[in-house]
Amino acid sequence: MPHRDRAAHGQPRWLHLRHRLQAPGYAERQLDLIFDYQNNIKRYPEFQAYLRQHQPRLLAVWGKNDPSFIYPGAEAFKQDDPHTEVDLLDSGHFALETHASTITQLIIRYFG
Repeated sequence: MPHRDRAAHGQPRWLHLRHRLQAPGYAERQLDLIFDYQNNIKRYPEFQAYLRQHQPRLLAVWGKNDPSFIYPGAEAFKQDDPHTEVDLLDSGHFALETHASTITQLIIRYFG
């Protein structure tokens, strides 16, 4: 976790996360999850068709510095649903943990 994110979490949260990361079986579960992501990707055409057909209100709040799910992935929703709003936050993968108040306000404003 980058240093700036550790500071935002505070020491008690960081210790809790470290404890969970060191729990038995954690690494294996994460590897299973990462390996299974290929099945998510295979279903992208199905997800995209749903967005094109139903065009739901879609709010994508994204950490623009997320190394795992890069922000062009959020912008891509607009190709299938022109009503999509994308908000990029100065955050990494754990945007909700570092920007909960901002995200709450975005949700209230968008879906209010």
